[in-house]
Amino acid sequence: MTNVFFQMISIAGAILICRAHLAYAVVIQASNEQNNIGREVPRMKFAKIWRSISIASVLVLSLISGSALADTGVKLPKLDLRDTRLDNGLRVILVPDHSAPVYAINVSYNVGSRNELPGHTGFAHLFEHMMFQGSANVGKGEHFILVLNNGGNMNGTTSEDRTIYFEELPINQLDLGLYLEADRMRSLNVTQANLDNQRSAVEEERRQSIDNQPYGRAELDLDSLSYDNFAYKHPTIGSMADLEAASVADVAAFFDIYYAPNNAVVTLVGDFNPDEVMVKVKKYFGSVPAQSAPPKVDLREEPHYGERRESISDPLARLPRMDIAYHVPAGNTTDNYVMQELSIALAQGQSSRFYQHLVKGKQLASNVSIFTDSRIGTSQLYISATPRAGVSLADLEKGVDDEISAVVKDGINPDELAKAKTQLLRRFIDRRRTVLGTAQLIGEYAVKFNEPELINTMLDKESAVTLEQVNRAARAYLVPDQRSVVTTVPAKAAADVTREAR
Repeated sequence: MTNVFFQMISIAGAILICRAHLAYAVVIQASNEQNNIGREVPRMKFAKIWRSISIASVLVLSLISGSALADTGVKLPKLDLRDTRLDNGLRVILVPDHSAPVYAINVSYNVGSRNELPGHTGFAHLFEHMMFQGSANVGKGEHFILVLNNGGNMNGTTSEDRTIYFEELPINQLDLGLYLEADRMRSLNVTQANLDNQRSAVEEERRQSIDNQPYGRAELDLDSLSYDNFAYKHPTIGSMADLEAASVADVAAFFDIYYAPNNAVVTLVGDFNPDEVMVKVKKYFGSVPAQSAPPKVDLREEPHYGERRESISDPLARLPRMDIAYHVPAGNTTDNYVMQELSIALAQGQSSRFYQHLVKGKQLASNVSIFTDSRIGTSQLYISATPRAGVSLADLEKGVDDEISAVVKDGINPDELAKAKTQLLRRFIDRRRTVLGTAQLIGEYAVKFNEPELINTMLDKESAVTLEQVNRAARAYLVPDQRSVVTTVPAKAAADVTREAR
C-alpha cells in the first residue's frame, strides 16, 4: 500500500513539473511575440523562474523517493569553471550564471585559526573585523556604505581552516566589488586606533557568544580536550589574554604573511562574460604585490589511548548536557564522506533512530544532534544531547552508548542511508541555488582542498558511498577509547573544572 501511495505521489509530482515546464514554454512564446511587436519584456524573470522550476524538479523527484540520489543518479547542471592564476599568484575562478543580473565575489584567504601560534591566538578572527576598517582609498566603514547603498550585501567569516569575505551586488556594480576587495588586500589600514577598536569588539563578541552563554565553555573545551595539536586545540575566537597582548607590529606581520594574493582565491559567479571580467580582475588585482609563502602547518594528530573526560559546573546552564567528539579522517576523503552520511542517518530528523529511540521511545533526551565536520586535517564527529527532565546524565549517556553499540554491531539499514543521501542532495542544492552560495562553495573547496571542481563532483562522491563502507567506518571510528566527553551540570556559581583520563 505504501509503495502504491508513493508511486501516486511520484506521478502527480511529475505531472505538476511537466505542467510547469509547459507553462513556462507558453510564457516564453508569448514574450517572443511581444518582443516582435516592440514591447519590452523582463526575460530575466522568466529565466529565474525556469531555474527555480528546474531545481524544484530535482528536489521533488528526489524527495518522493528516499533512494533518489543512490538509485537514479541525480545530476545537477555542470558549472563551467574558468580557473586562472595571475602573475602575483592570485587564483581567480570565474563562473558565468545568467539567471539574474547579479554577481557575487568571494575572496577566500588560506588562513584560519590553524595558522596561529601560542600566544597569538584570535588573529585570524580579529582580521575578519579589521578588514572593514578602511584602506588606502576607502574610508573607515565606507565599505559597508558603498555596498549597501548600491543594493548589495556583504560579510566575512572565519573558521579553523579559512577566512572569507564576500559581496553580492547588481552586475552593473561589478567594478565596485572588485575595487573594494583589491584595495583592502593591497593597503589595509592597520593602525593602533583600529586595532584597539576592533580588539574591543572581538572581546565583546566573545563575552556575548561564549563567556556569557550557557554551554559556551563546553563548546570551547570539547575541541581543547579532543585535540593535542595546537592548530585545532585552541578556539578560533582566541583568548582574551592573547588579544590584549597583541601589538600593531604583531597584527601587521600577520596581515603581510597571510593576506597576500598568492595566499588567496577570488571567485566570481554571476551574469557576466568571463573574458571581460578577467580584464577587470587583472586591472584591480594584478598590481597587488605577492609575499613570501606562509609557513606550512603540521596538522597531524597522534592516536589517542583512553577516553578523555571533563565535567563543567556552569552557572548559566539551566539543564545538564553532554557533548562527545570522535576523531574521523580529514575532509574530502572517502571516510569523511562516509561519516557525514552516517551522522545524518543517525540523528537528522524525527524519523532518525536517535530521535525515535532516545527522544520519543525511551524518553531519555529532550534533544540530540550529530554532526561531522570537514577540516583540512583530522576532523570530528560531534554528538550533543540534553536529558529530559528527571533523567540523569549517566542514564542518558548509557542510552547514547547503547545506540552507538548497536550501530557498531549491526550497522544501519539501506533506507537510513538512502534518506541521508537525499538530505545531502537537498542541502547541496539549497547552497547552489544562489550565485553567492555557489561562489562561497567554490572558494572553500579551492582553499581547503585545492579542488574547486568539487562543486561538480561532490554529489558523485556522496552518491558513491555504500552501506558496507558506512558500517565498516562505524566500527573503525566510533571507538570508546578514542573519544572525548564533556558533561555540563547547572550550578549557581562557577566551579573548578576537573579533568580525568581513563
